[in-house]
Parts: sequence; structure tokens; C-alpha cells
Amino acid sequence: MSSPEKSCKRQPTIRTIPNISNLNSNGHIFGGWILAQMDSAGGVEAIRYVGGPVATVAVEAMKFHAPVLPGDWLSVYTEVARVGTTSITIKIEVTVMRQGEEEEITVTEGDYIFVALDENHRPKKIEQP
Repeated sequence: MSSPEKSCKRQPTIRTIPNISNLNSNGHIFGGWILAQMDSAGGVEAIRYVGGPVATVAVEAMKFHAPVLPGDWLSVYTEVARVGTTSITIKIEVTVMRQGEEEEITVTEGDYIFVALDENHRPKKIEQP
């Protein structure tokens, strides 16, 4: 039997199944809903790193590779890409597990930039670990 550390796969920050109410006129899941999931997951990762509140200030390098379909199991993966004085860039990848498929499909990816906030909602310096 393998040890838990060796058998663990990467874990998504968010995993969800979109509702039919999230459909656009093409029968795909609305891109804005996917962007909101990415923003939420990126915020969780940024808060985890910064140790306090953050605000989204920019979205960069956004790419939509494939549509999200009704019934897809959506996973949002995050990782810290860069840390500046007051900002943090989170690389975000969205995948889906489609019914009848055995592999996840990357559908969207992008970089979200967050700024750390102080108690007055102003940018604050990020303490480096």
C-alpha cells in the first residue's frame, strides 16, 4: 500500500456542478458564471497566502479552450504564480469531468491579480514567508 502523500493528486480549490439556470443561449454554461467561480477560488488561494482580506484588481491571460456543458463536474485549481509588494497573482485552471469520460478536460485558464487589504480597505504590504 502506498503512503497518503504519494497517492494524493492535486486537489481543486472549488468543485461544483453548474445548474441549468447557468446556461447561455448556446446551451453551454455562461462564461460569466465560470469567471465568478475562478474569482472565488483565486480569492480563497490569495487569502490563504496573505492571511487576510484581498480584492480582485485584474484578470490577465484569460483563455477559454472548450465549453462547459450541463452535467459537467467543474473543478477550479489554483496556485500562487507571483507575489509582489501588495499584490498576488494566482494562476487558475478550470477543468471538467464529462459524463462517460475518464480524463479531466481543461476548459478555461487565466491569471487573477489580487491586492492585500488593510482594515481601511487600502492596499497593504504582503509579508513574505
